[in-house]
Amino acid sequence: MSATSVIGLQWGDEAKGKIVDLLTEQHDIVVRYLGGNNAGHTVIFGGETYKLSLLPAGILHDSVVSVIATGVVINPKAFLEELGRIVERRGNVPPERMLISDRAHVIFPYHMAEEAAFEKARGGDAIGTTMRGIGTCYRDKAGRTHAIRMGDLINPDRLRRRLEEIVPQKNRAIAALDDDFVPFEVDVIYEEYSNYADQLRPYVTDTTSFLHKAVAAGKKLLFEGAQGCLLDIDHGSFPYVTSSNSSGCGIHSGSGVSERVISKMIGIVKAYTTRVGGGPFPTELDDEIGQHIRDVGNEYGTVTGRPRRCGWFDAVATGYGARLSGVDCIAVMLVDVLDGLDEIKICEAYDFNGVRTTDFPSHVEDLAQMKPIYRTVPGWKTDITGIRKRADLPENALKYVETVAELVGYPVEIISVGPDREQTILE
Repeated sequence: MSATSVIGLQWGDEAKGKIVDLLTEQHDIVVRYLGGNNAGHTVIFGGETYKLSLLPAGILHDSVVSVIATGVVINPKAFLEELGRIVERRGNVPPERMLISDRAHVIFPYHMAEEAAFEKARGGDAIGTTMRGIGTCYRDKAGRTHAIRMGDLINPDRLRRRLEEIVPQKNRAIAALDDDFVPFEVDVIYEEYSNYADQLRPYVTDTTSFLHKAVAAGKKLLFEGAQGCLLDIDHGSFPYVTSSNSSGCGIHSGSGVSERVISKMIGIVKAYTTRVGGGPFPTELDDEIGQHIRDVGNEYGTVTGRPRRCGWFDAVATGYGARLSGVDCIAVMLVDVLDGLDEIKICEAYDFNGVRTTDFPSHVEDLAQMKPIYRTVPGWKTDITGIRKRADLPENALKYVETVAELVGYPVEIISVGPDREQTILE
């Protein structure tokens, strides 16, 4: 078994991109298997900063094949724009290094309009989506009748037939939700997306077959997670979740490759907790400490630029994410963001109506009632960004990391003390 997976264990934005980038050079193929251009990685490579959304981090390595697998939903325009930025900075990306699944589903303009109409109709109860049509595309995927896959997109006759069936129905549905809606025209969408199809056609293939053959040939695969476990459509803080299985549970369904080929599952956590959008957040800090963490950690969305909600590390929620994905170890990221704090808190349990629990609840109504029970540890008040060995960490910083490992229930093998590749403690 020669596959590794990198999974975020919180509400996303755990700095997975850095670890994926570090591990990529040890692998032959990097696989993105879920989500769309609502997810983002910031990667510092060769001294330059790259903001990736749809493209796997493997795209920065010339010797690695990048795969966008079946479980991803693709906005062709967003993909081509992102690929174009990479080509401008790093040169051409040949089709044999960038594969797109012919089973992946396609995002169309009506998906974004539909999502905006749904959010507008919910008013104060809006989920807080990125308005990129991700959820509505997944909705069509599950509903089947309105779904268009990449294999359909690159077939002109099939694309025309599908749009002629779908677009009139979408127009009627969206108009019922939004009085200001301007109907879409089949010809306009067909012309635009036919142009995308011509550019994408060389990259589109049966990635499931490709990956099966790669496994049989002993190639080393790296599965790149997006978002985080607590945003999983089935197992997260529903309905304030993403529209796919963003925990380790999604690897098989999203890639077509059995989890049994994975030899190591690495869970990625921040040294604190953040989340974007609506939904309960037991350890949220709506005060100067929360703002301090946001500013020092630059907690603004890679894709949206939205400020993230910040709070203390939640070992209950994170431990749940770790068990859900079956991780072998964890990487604690952004520990340096806590350098300036006098004391630091970790949520070790919840108080639910007077009862102590370490179970993460199934329903957000219950999560909203959870009161965090904190364990307080002293801060280290020292700049740790130059440290490269675990033994050289300040005693209180090391104690903090060890407390995280104890409460989450898995060993910490990687400690990140800054954004650069070199600012990573592996020993």
